[in-house]
Amino acid sequence: MLDRNYKKIESDLIDWIRKKVKDAGCQGAVIGLSGGIDSSVTSLLCQKAFPENTLGLIMPCLSNPEDKIDAVKHAEKFGIKYKEINLSDPYQKLIQTINDYDSELDLEEVINNKNLAAAQGSLKLALANMKPRLRMTLLYYYANLNNYLVVGTDNRSELKLGYFTKYGDGGIDIAPLGNLVKLEVRGLARKMGIDPKIITKQPSAGLWDGQSDQDEIGLSYREIDYYIVDGEADAETAAKIEKIAAANRHKLELPAVPNF
Repeated sequence: MLDRNYKKIESDLIDWIRKKVKDAGCQGAVIGLSGGIDSSVTSLLCQKAFPENTLGLIMPCLSNPEDKIDAVKHAEKFGIKYKEINLSDPYQKLIQTINDYDSELDLEEVINNKNLAAAQGSLKLALANMKPRLRMTLLYYYANLNNYLVVGTDNRSELKLGYFTKYGDGGIDIAPLGNLVKLEVRGLARKMGIDPKIITKQPSAGLWDGQSDQDEIGLSYREIDYYIVDGEADAETAAKIEKIAAANRHKLELPAVPNF
């Protein structure tokens, strides 16, 4: 699986991005920079496709400070234009507004602690998913402002599982990494000279303190990727992957409408 011609993949993806943007009548690309491997690879592909018309947005939202540092270093290393807009206050104010209007919820501890540690279960996920949806709003603001496309960072592994926030990081125009599983994204990142710290960082959506993809999914990307590409997995792992994929399939489809 990892024995790929990453130089050719890089060239083909740059051409593909350029064509998709031009076919849409747009002039460039806007990408969220999280300090993670997927956003780093995607932003560099876009910068090579549109050196003067690529914009990275760094949007901390009660996030790990190291992620912002990594995102800035990446952008500056490769000459990617970027803006930093901190969404922590708008996020907190939105939670406060919900708390003011919904007497059945007690969000004061979440608001006072400025993290999601106090929330549990469905409430924790509901509040966490507001973060990528706020980021999506800002990405489309700058896309509309500059006549750019919003370029997503979702890879094939995430798309297979539906492991993204609907109308959040799934609210995009194109997904250049959509045919590369996570391990292949790492191979491409090495070829492109991405910082090794970013490549080896534990994958995380950054939804809450200590959150990691593997803990949330319950599987490693190695298990997921080998199943997707080669069909290699024990029965339990295969069943778990297909169960998650089936539950999240709606995220990859247009809204259902009656056929009568």
